Amino acid sequence: MFWDVHSHVVPSGDDGAGTLEEGLELCRSAAAHGTSVLFATPHVWPHLGLSSEREERIRAAHAELAAQVAADGLDLRLGFELTPAPSLLEDELGRYRLGDLSAVLMELPFAGPLALAERVAEEIEGAGLVPVLAHPERAEAVIDEPGRARAFAERGWLLQVNATSVLGYHGESPEETGWLLLEQGLVSLVASDGHRPARPPFLDDAYEAVRRRLGEGADALFNGSALRTLEITGRSGNAAAAGAVRRG
Repeated sequence: MFWDVHSHVVPSGDDGAGTLEEGLELCRSAAAHGTSVLFATPHVWPHLGLSSEREERIRAAHAELAAQVAADGLDLRLGFELTPAPSLLEDELGRYRLGDLSAVLMELPFAGPLALAERVAEEIEGAGLVPVLAHPERAEAVIDEPGRARAFAERGWLLQVNATSVLGYHGESPEETGWLLLEQGLVSLVASDGHRPARPPFLDDAYEAVRRRLGEGADALFNGSALRTLEITGRSGNAAAAGAVRRG
């Protein structure tokens, strides 16, 4: 039922799953809570880049997990979550795509200005890909000035709000900002950003909360509508889909 575009269930040396066994437990729990498509998105940090050796380990771990959880009805796909860094401005950004989608997931920084993030997003767009901006509701710059998020959405960039934010797990300001963006129709995706058993990749509780406030409009935020379009028609089709979500 659910498409989850953001999780850290594949062991990769970041702050997500530490072992294949832990990753398997997280994946099976996600499936049991209604997720049918789950993107594993290991962090790409300035201090932990995607070297060829690290990428090989990640892809091998993903392949092993994907084979095991297929029997649970879970389609486990691989992408990456970029942290804005100057080095990305010179990188081949297509290597960070979300599976076979023409999209790249990038987080907005929790603190500080958004200028570098905006430049990286423009580079992603210049490469013919769609920026998916992770947890804008947790970024101080957006909390202080929510209009920044609207400007990004109006450029056709997809906003992904965390399920844990709308449930209040990150404090009052991210919760209020998350709901504001949702109610203004600026959000295209709600995702778990699940990391470990203490922060699992679940979407069901958030779905019920959003559906209570937004009605049937919640469905498109959880069923991957914006992403499904990327699989078929690419950038132009996605812009139309994102606009439909925002207008709905």
